[in-house]
Amino acid sequence: MVAERRSKSIRMIKRRHPDDLFAVRKTKAIPFEFVLEELASVDPWTRPMFGCTAVYVEERIVFILRDKKDRDDGVWVATTKEHHASLRRELPNLRSITVFGVGETGWQMLPVDAEDFEQSVLLARALVRAGDRRIGKVPKPRRKAGGDSGGRHPGASCE
Repeated sequence: MVAERRSKSIRMIKRRHPDDLFAVRKTKAIPFEFVLEELASVDPWTRPMFGCTAVYVEERIVFILRDKKDRDDGVWVATTKEHHASLRRELPNLRSITVFGVGETGWQMLPVDAEDFEQSVLLARALVRAGDRRIGKVPKPRRKAGGDSGGRHPGASCE
């Protein structure tokens, strides 16, 4: 019985081929990359998030770029409920994200299938460049690995 326990605890380690150590990883293309072009003057930076691309300006997350071939594809806009009405006056196709469930969410989106998608995104980028505080949120500090879900919604994955 002791021998069985020992044999179960042995792990096989797969060694990489030496050439693989220096191979360049293929990176996923950023969807709607044109969003970043107009933001260049405010030094945006990106980070993978939920299988999508989060766009930050300074410490604020402003957009998530999502292209997963479903209803929530487009440019997600980081805002709060108090700003929805005023933003919708300027961006009429702005709507809540459905992946979070039914009801209005803090995150809103400009759907890729809207007729005025590119025009709306251009306007949203201009608002960010102008420092409009209705767009953008400072993310909560990250929790340590191995803890709970970090307060994230279980349906938040873009996968």
